This record gives sequence, structure tokens and C-alpha cells, in this order.
Amino acid sequence: MIQEKRVIRRIQSGGCAIHCQDCSINQLCIPFTLNEHELDQLDNIIERKKPIQKGQTLFKAGDELKSLYAIRSGTIKSYTITEEGDEQITGFHLAGDLVGFDAILNTQHPSFAQALETSMVCEIPFETLDDLSGKMPNLRQQMMRLMSGEIKGDQEMILLLSKKNAEERLAAFIYNLSRRFAQRGFSPREFRLTMTRSDIGNYLGLTVETISRLLGRFQKNNTLGVKGKYITIEDMDKLADLVGKKSVSIT
Repeated sequence: MIQEKRVIRRIQSGGCAIHCQDCSINQLCIPFTLNEHELDQLDNIIERKKPIQKGQTLFKAGDELKSLYAIRSGTIKSYTITEEGDEQITGFHLAGDLVGFDAILNTQHPSFAQALETSMVCEIPFETLDDLSGKMPNLRQQMMRLMSGEIKGDQEMILLLSKKNAEERLAAFIYNLSRRFAQRGFSPREFRLTMTRSDIGNYLGLTVETISRLLGRFQKNNTLGVKGKYITIEDMDKLADLVGKKSVSIT
């Protein structure tokens, strides 16, 4: 009977459903640590949407908090608009990341979330999730872990912008992307940048010209291979040294 219900939900969702039990990145998302019964309860509240196209928004600043969004595939950028009307990017979110935590305090989104490429997300109604987490300690603990991870990431970003020079900022950005891709089962040495150089510069507080110059420098000293948006890390140890990290073997 349970299997039949799962099949029915797949049909009703138009064939777009990949359920929590079957998702390849569930160890990075809310389902991690949940047992099968808890996964079924979580599955029942999740809405799986059709693909979001490049440039489309999940939500805008000022929108009421209705849902959190778990990214199944693709890349989402979050950003705010300054008083001067300029865009300020605050994060790049990959598969397995949860978007919308910053709206919980005031039940209103303070930022925008926009797809940088065709992306798939799971929409999780917040009130229902909140009620469910009150009944499921494992779910509540995992939500706290995810929130803690986001706070830690924000602290690291503040340190990055306040303490490191331009070369170290870009090296840290690429090194961090490498680690995140590795966590998701992708190559940590070869990957495609889904964000533009302008976006990277905006996020790191650097100009597009500086980003291009530094990528050229990294290529010249054989730290990176750069072909358009495609990055190959030629020397992981050298990149780690720039970031101030201990050398770690990544394959």
C-alpha cells in the first residue's frame, strides 16, 4: 500500500518527483538522520515543482515566508538591493542547500533568490514543516544543524572579506566550490562556474577586471586551468596554501 501511494504521488506530480528516499543528495538536506517513517511524513508535505528556468525567481524581498526551498539540481543565487539600487549578492546555493532561512525571523524574505541555470527545487511549506519538527526530534535537530551551517558560512564570509586580499578571496571562493562539489559526488578538480565573473566579483567585493586578472595569474602559475567558465584545479596544494588551509587529498 505504501509503495502504491508513492507511485500515485509520482504520477500526480507530473513525473517530476524524486522522493527523499531516492534523492542522491539527501545526506546534505533535511532527510539526513530521519528514519523511513519520518521520511514518509516529510515526503507528504513536500511540493515538487517543474524546472525553474535561468533568471526566474523563487521569491523576492518583501514576500511573505510561505515555504523553504531545497535545491535538487542547479544553482540559485541570493541577493539584496542596496539603498542606492545596486545588487549585492549574498550567496550561491547548490544542490542539497536549503534556501529561505533568513526569512524565519520576521516571516518575510529580506532577499531575492534567482536561478542561475535551469534548476529543480522541492518546495516545503514552512508552517507545516515547523509543526512536523515539533513532533519529530530528529527533524528538529537536522533543521538546527542546517541553520547552524548557514550561520557558520556567513561568519566565514565576513572573515573572508575583512581579512583576505583579492588573490586570497578568489582562491578561497574556488577552493570552497571545489569542496562543495566533492560533497555532492562531483569532481572537485574540474567543474563549470554557473555564475558570471561579474557575479563572483560582486560577491567577493572585487571588480570584473580583478577577477579576470587573477584567473589569468592562477593559470600562468599553473594553479588553475581556465577555459571560459570551465575550471580545472591543476595544483590543489598551491590553492590550499593561498587559502591558508592544510593540504587535503581530494580525488
